[in-house]
Amino acid sequence: MSLEGKTAVITGASRGIGAALARMLHERGLNLGLVSRAGDDLGLAGAIASGCDVRDATALADFCNEVASRFGGIDIVVANAGVGAYGPFLELSQEHLDEMVDTNLKGTLYLIRAALPHMLGREADVVTLASEAGRRGLPLEAVYCASKFGQVGFTRALDHELREQGIRCTNVCPGGVATDFALDDGRGRTPDVLPGMMTAEDVAEVVVFVLERPRHLRILETAFRPMSEGAWG
Repeated sequence: MSLEGKTAVITGASRGIGAALARMLHERGLNLGLVSRAGDDLGLAGAIASGCDVRDATALADFCNEVASRFGGIDIVVANAGVGAYGPFLELSQEHLDEMVDTNLKGTLYLIRAALPHMLGREADVVTLASEAGRRGLPLEAVYCASKFGQVGFTRALDHELREQGIRCTNVCPGGVATDFALDDGRGRTPDVLPGMMTAEDVAEVVVFVLERPRHLRILETAFRPMSEGAWG
């Protein structure tokens, strides 16, 4: 199914999976609204970029209004912005705890609530970039898992509300991806874990696959991991 001429809003769009997806959708002729704290339009002609934080519901609503006004509505929303911090639960800082819940979960709720009024009446797609951490509990990731389980549950429930209106809701749940995610000091992830992981482009291609399916079917969840990852409990 061609996506040309459709309008997509992507959060976390300045780097990693979000940037890779923005480039792929731009190549397919979509109108783009790109949200990131950097406010980077990635040099993509015609894209609208915003430097708002997904924790700011009012800023997201204003941005989605702007995108819909410019392009006549919104067809695709991709909740991709996310943060992480790993380590024992009792050693996790309050700052990191709040940041993960507020960005990963509440940021997803705020984004979709802002975009959805502009999607009703259209053949549209809601995509949540969740994680394998949203499908199973993983060691030293208790709060991250909690935020991702919340994303997955929200999207699954939203499918029941929106399916009959022609809006598809999909969780995309990758395993390890080699980006700069959670590599900042104090977040518990180090560069030595990156070799063998998937690329941002690997994940973006799965999102594009979901979006290009014929409208008579919907993909509720995709789960995939690099061959380098062993069994998880």
